[in-house]
Amino acid sequence: MEKFEYKVVTFDTKGFWGGIVEVQQIEKQLNLLGNDGWEMVSSTSTNQSYGSSKSIVCIFKRRKAQ
Repeated sequence: MEKFEYKVVTFDTKGFWGGIVEVQQIEKQLNLLGNDGWEMVSSTSTNQSYGSSKSIVCIFKRRKAQ
């Protein structure tokens, strides 16, 4: 039976009211995690107010070493 381990990473948005996403920073971090064998299985944003995102939460998984 395959076994997995999971990782949760939160990316905070910028700006006084939030909602500004630093795409290059997130992309760099996602590529580093991918190179380490992590696969993103889910992501969602957390609302702050008036539809603005406070943060982006990403869930990753990878096979556990046997």
